[in-house]
Amino acid sequence: MAARHANGGTSGDLIASIAGRVPLRNLHSQVLWQLGVAIVGGAYAEGEILPSDTELLQRFAVSRTVLREALKTLAAKGMIEARARVGTRVLPRERWNLFDADVLAWHFETGPDLDFLRSLSEIRIGVEVESAGLAAERRSDEQAARLLACASKLGEARSAEEFARIDLEFHRVVAEASNNPFMASISALVELALTAMFTISSPMQDDEAMVSTVQAHNRIAQAIHARNAEEAREAMKTVIAQGFGRAADRMPAG
Repeated sequence: MAARHANGGTSGDLIASIAGRVPLRNLHSQVLWQLGVAIVGGAYAEGEILPSDTELLQRFAVSRTVLREALKTLAAKGMIEARARVGTRVLPRERWNLFDADVLAWHFETGPDLDFLRSLSEIRIGVEVESAGLAAERRSDEQAARLLACASKLGEARSAEEFARIDLEFHRVVAEASNNPFMASISALVELALTAMFTISSPMQDDEAMVSTVQAHNRIAQAIHARNAEEAREAMKTVIAQGFGRAADRMPAG
C-alpha cells in the first residue's frame, strides 16, 4: 500500500523534506501514519467502525495512551468520530481536512486519482491566480527581485528536490507580495498541495517540460516586476495547468 521513493522513504518523508519539516519518528506518529494511510486507502471504509482498542493495541504493540493520542489526532483532522456504545466510525471524506499536511500526504502515499489531482489544481487556480495579480499591484522592489532570482535558480537546479524547494519559495514570495494576510494564509495551505503534487509531477524528468516550466515561472516574475496584474494572473494559471498536465500524463492507465 505505501509508496516508496528513490530515497527509500514515503511520500510523507519527501513532502516534509521539500517543505523543510522533519518527519516525526515516535510511536505516536507511526501509529497515526499507518491508521491514516489505511483510512485514506479504503482499508477502513467511510462509515465503517474501526477495530476495537484491544485489537488495535495488539496490532501496533503500543500503550493505550499512544493509541488514544493517535485516534484523537485523526478525530481532530475530521477523519473519525468516537461514540459511546457504538465505537469509532470513519467519517465521510467531505468531513476530512484535506488541507492538513498529513491527510494530503496520505492521499499521495496511497496513490491519488485524477479527480483528486484536478481538485488540487482547481483550488490552486482559485487562490494563486488572484494572489499573483495582487502581487503585481502591491509587491515591493525587494520581493520583485526575489521572484526574478527564484525563476533564474529554477533553471539551475541539480536535483528534483532542489527544484521543488525553489519552486515552493517562489510561490511563497508571490503570496507574501500580495500584501493580503488572508491570501497569504490560504496560500500557505495551497503550498501543501503544490508540494504534494510535486511527488508525481516534477518537470526534472523531461528536458522540454523543464524548459517550459522555467519559462512560465519567469513569465510570472517578469509580469509582477512590471506590475502587469492581468499578465501575472494568466502566467500563474499556465504554471498550474502545466503541473496538472504533467501529473495527469503520469497517472497509471485505466
